Amino acid sequence: MTLDTIQPWLNFVHPVIMWLLLATTLYALYLGIQSRRTRLADAETRKELIKGKFALKHHKVGSALLAFMVVGTVGGMGATYLEAGKLFVGPHLLVGLGMATLIASSAALVPFMQKGNETARLTHISLNIVLVGLFGWQALTGMQIVQRLLSNLQGS
Repeated sequence: MTLDTIQPWLNFVHPVIMWLLLATTLYALYLGIQSRRTRLADAETRKELIKGKFALKHHKVGSALLAFMVVGTVGGMGATYLEAGKLFVGPHLLVGLGMATLIASSAALVPFMQKGNETARLTHISLNIVLVGLFGWQALTGMQIVQRLLSNLQGS
């Protein structure tokens, strides 16, 4: 098997990974909401919610998201470069790079949040809400790119 044989299919690794990451991002959002509910709940409710270990799960899923999003971003750029010999500087690429920046910035707030800094928490939440919105948009524009790639494969 040569690179020429698998190269066209490398273009589809990035979209599959990104769709899995979008689903994982929504799960992280759920965990984050539950973690916040736990922290803000009255003593009786908190006792029940603590059993879910939402904060720990949110932290672990968020750490994995950070790593895989950066790898997925670089991988998508690499696959595009291998296929086309250049990067297409447009909204999909620029928003993807912005998302990698947002998630890294959001993760960088964790030490401040652990010390109880409410501004850091609200900034973390805000960055991640923007991230989820951009991720949804990226999924749609990414599918347009996938359709174009499939058309090119059929035309070959």
